Amino acid sequence: MEKITSLQNPKIKNIAKLTKAKERREQNLFVIEGARELSLALSAGYTVKSVFLCPELFSKTDYPDVLHSIPQELIAEVSQAVFEKVAYREGSDGLVVLAEPKLHTLQDLKLSENPFIIVLEAVEKPGNLGAILRTADAAQADAVIICDPATDLYNPNAIRSSVGCIFTVPTAVCTSQEALAYLQAKGVQTFAAELQASQWYQDTDFTRPSAIVMGTEADGLTDFWLDKADARIKIPMRGKIDSLNVSVSTAVLTFEAMRQRGF
Repeated sequence: MEKITSLQNPKIKNIAKLTKAKERREQNLFVIEGARELSLALSAGYTVKSVFLCPELFSKTDYPDVLHSIPQELIAEVSQAVFEKVAYREGSDGLVVLAEPKLHTLQDLKLSENPFIIVLEAVEKPGNLGAILRTADAAQADAVIICDPATDLYNPNAIRSSVGCIFTVPTAVCTSQEALAYLQAKGVQTFAAELQASQWYQDTDFTRPSAIVMGTEADGLTDFWLDKADARIKIPMRGKIDSLNVSVSTAVLTFEAMRQRGF
């Protein structure tokens, strides 16, 4: 097993490069940190290209068997100092992995007979994207559709904040036009979240095939979704600040839908 103790090692420097979307696209690689996240990625069929292992930290992991299916030639041992240089989060359990991303197409989605879908337009903050993926996983939403994103799905902060749910939630990336056409073809009603809407979310029927459409915190949804969605809905706001974080708003709407469906 290769051992890396120098911060100047080209492989270590390359991990830092992969914080940039351009490098991720050009190298067709992204970074996974953590044994739990790796186990979820492997279960989802991701291809691992390199593993950087810090034995001192990995000895404390709750997932000691996660490396059993990884060929030894893909694993490099790194010193704790080197690992701390490349780790994205505190309290890591000693694994940083490079893997190949997947294509996320609408055609790959497999919906239930009565689907519930979360649609995100122009999501810009990777932390919000990750948090929404956690909500989708907890509620067992059929899919998250990301339209015209301003951040990419494999941003390290999106993966970190999703705590691995990027690997558990069926996800598609497309244009808003493609998403609307897909939902209409599947007979899914669309509900655009808007502060100025007249319809309360709790008075909305989510028991049929449904999709909630969420915009950015700064600008909300574009006219495309506001004009073409089947209805506009809102969450009551009683404070002096008139908006919740988009990930919190998504959770509120999603779990109202789950309540109505008896989950």
